[in-house]
Amino acid sequence: QVQLVESGGGLVQPGGSLRLSCAASGFTFSTFAMYWYRQAPGKERELVASRTNTDDTTYADSTKGRFTISRDNSKNTVFLQMNSLKSEDTAVYYCFASGSGRDSWGQGIQVTVSS
Repeated sequence: QVQLVESGGGLVQPGGSLRLSCAASGFTFSTFAMYWYRQAPGKERELVASRTNTDDTTYADSTKGRFTISRDNSKNTVFLQMNSLKSEDTAVYYCFASGSGRDSWGQGIQVTVSS
């Protein structure tokens, strides 16, 4: 079955960087669009970034210029490089895969930006 496992979260100071990874299995990774979402306490889940199977990318306005989504199809992994982190980036970050009529979520990983 489809499995998405996020890693790389944690506590970082404002202005710092983190790199999230999402390891995928159970489907043909190279044919799926991959997404990163986040959900802060008391807020709705929001799209952070996406990268299609043809490498088209989109970013939330709040993350443009600071975050970069990339994928390594040889390793079935999607990454989110987060730079210049702000306290408002604090949230649980989720990996999401969509393709072939199937959608799947990872379990989520906490990112906390605080001094």
